[in-house]
Amino acid sequence: MKKREEHLLVVSHGPDGGGLLEWVGMTRPAARAAGLADRFFEVSLLGLVSSGFLAVAGSGALDLPTTVLTSAGLLLRAAHVLRLVRFDVSSRAVALLTLAYAGFFAVDYLVISRNLLGATVHLICFLAVVKILTAKTSRDFVYVKIIAFLELLVASILSTSLTFFIFLVLFLLFAVATFASYEIRRATFAPQTVARGGLQRFHLRLATLSLVIAAGILSLTAGMFFLLPRTAHAAFVRLAPQRYHLPGFSNEVRLGEIGEILQQNTSVMHVRIVGKTPSFPLRWRGAVLDSFDGKRWYNPPAAVRPLRVDEGRLILATDEQRRRAGARVSYEIQLEPVTSDALFLAGVPEVLWINSPAVVRTKTGAYRLGYERSSGLRYAASSYIDPDLRAGSEGEWPPVASSVGPYLALPRLDARVRSLTGKIVAGSGSDEGKARSIALHLLRSYAYSTELPAIEAADPVSDFLFVRKQGHCEYFAASMAVMLRVAGIPSRVVTGFQGGVFNPISGWYVVRASDAHSWVEAWINGRGWTTYDPTPGGRAPARSGLRERLSLYMDAADMFWQDWVVGYDRERQLRLAMQMGDSGRGISARWLDRARMAALAGRDQVFGFVRRFGILLVGSAVIAWLLWIVVPRLSRRVWTVVRVRRARRGNAEASDATILYTRMLDLLRRRGFDKPPWLTPGEFADQLPASPTAELVLRITAAYNGLRFGGKLEAAPQIMTLLDELERTV
Repeated sequence: MKKREEHLLVVSHGPDGGGLLEWVGMTRPAARAAGLADRFFEVSLLGLVSSGFLAVAGSGALDLPTTVLTSAGLLLRAAHVLRLVRFDVSSRAVALLTLAYAGFFAVDYLVISRNLLGATVHLICFLAVVKILTAKTSRDFVYVKIIAFLELLVASILSTSLTFFIFLVLFLLFAVATFASYEIRRATFAPQTVARGGLQRFHLRLATLSLVIAAGILSLTAGMFFLLPRTAHAAFVRLAPQRYHLPGFSNEVRLGEIGEILQQNTSVMHVRIVGKTPSFPLRWRGAVLDSFDGKRWYNPPAAVRPLRVDEGRLILATDEQRRRAGARVSYEIQLEPVTSDALFLAGVPEVLWINSPAVVRTKTGAYRLGYERSSGLRYAASSYIDPDLRAGSEGEWPPVASSVGPYLALPRLDARVRSLTGKIVAGSGSDEGKARSIALHLLRSYAYSTELPAIEAADPVSDFLFVRKQGHCEYFAASMAVMLRVAGIPSRVVTGFQGGVFNPISGWYVVRASDAHSWVEAWINGRGWTTYDPTPGGRAPARSGLRERLSLYMDAADMFWQDWVVGYDRERQLRLAMQMGDSGRGISARWLDRARMAALAGRDQVFGFVRRFGILLVGSAVIAWLLWIVVPRLSRRVWTVVRVRRARRGNAEASDATILYTRMLDLLRRRGFDKPPWLTPGEFADQLPASPTAELVLRITAAYNGLRFGGKLEAAPQIMTLLDELERTV
């Protein structure tokens, strides 16, 4: 290196090589630009892959091991980019790892995921981690970009939530930043490099450019994007696995399954009450199970009765039921994509509005679609809320001997269960009294707990009643149903949801997996099926604080997304257009009426307003206009002064050369020398008549070229000295 201040030797992997000596012979500004572009490119590329991965993870389709391992790989790459750790994975290790995963892919497809899409998602995550950790050459970087795009494509197939839009915006931003910085980086490493601008706030300027371009792309493709979640979902619905498994709401539930979902806080249902909201929490009845084998409640195969939906409406109740006096509640339900065909309804449903050709009514009085859906479901209903907690009409199931059997059948029981039941119901009298006694005993003698048994018991009911003496709602309901049958009272177990959190932002109740609940229905002569809930109060209290408020805002935004993006069909479009048309006509009519009244009776008020506030409005407009004109010029003037002072101190950059040269032109303009725009600085200096001023201009022009195009920062103080001398001659 001939000149230490003009050349720099830097050890870097460069754009195509690993660990080579690069940037030899570069000027200091060029070397610094190369370093900044290289660092910005690495951060952008990592952000591109990470945003694609987060879009997939936000769909809920990734299992925990894949999420953890991929996140660990991305964090390791982030530590490498920040120069916190150093590592170099050999090509041999990558090849062996890839061959090993090729064998694992077959196992994943046949045993673990059991579907091609799930195994493919795991493969893409594996490739993303391997490539982002080992990328060194330009070809590697191209592969990483392709993998990031595949991540986003998979997310568009799997996700219909608002999180996809958020991560799409991030992906676009990082994509623009990645491609822009890569081109800058590639040009910087080219054999011929010209530094045409300063490096101050390089990251900020490049990030701002990326943000502006990404916003433009997002705006131009908004129409296409709003179609993407629906069309992708419709096209690949048979390929995508179910996004959320919700056990306990089918025709079978093992004791403990509902306890598993109580540990989760995933939103599974949204409810909007139309009209007056009941003063007590509603129970959303899903599945009703009548048979018990000691470990599971289930419904044996039986004929079902399909009910035809006529023009989106189905009458569920008899005329007698609909004439009953009492409170009724109307509500709308938005179900998330879950693996269940159950319809969750409150009280005694009388009318159902649903977009389905038919609905199945089971022998236990529950309602189902008859098929497992692969997407969300929206329906509305009107239900009768019985003050006596009756679950159905008295005529639903006549209490005759041929019908009682399934609701009294029991497996072999622990003798202690029969003994305990006898003690509880002794002296209770009627069936209603016996049921109340059993419910009160469970409420007072046992504790609520969501903790699951470490080892599955051979007899879960006996283990709950005599060993653990604590558990969640499922054990309370199963125990009461068993003891009712021991006492000769027909009973069945109901699974569903209870309560929910009201979101004041969206106006919907948010029902989460942790709101899952089980209770009992017992047949009481003269009353019919009657609801009993033996579970004591011990459910998690309502959350509060900043985190809960943020979750409510996100939930409201997601509801808007589901309504106006995913569920925005032609019917909703026409409805919105009609509402806007009606609103527009109404507003126009009201405006014309008010304008006519103002013209007839309010002209004095208009003139009075002008006289009172006219001067203030005109003055404000003048001040605003002055600020619009003066402030930009003043700011440019101040910024010029600051940069000139910085150049005088020797802290100039290449971009400061233009400001110094402009100052020279201003000084020459006072002497009558005006530079034509078509002349270069050298040509302009040569055309000046011979004089001391022309000599100064030649010297300033030479120093200007050295600073701007040669990166000679020491030329800035020289230019300032020459400018001071030129100013004295002027």
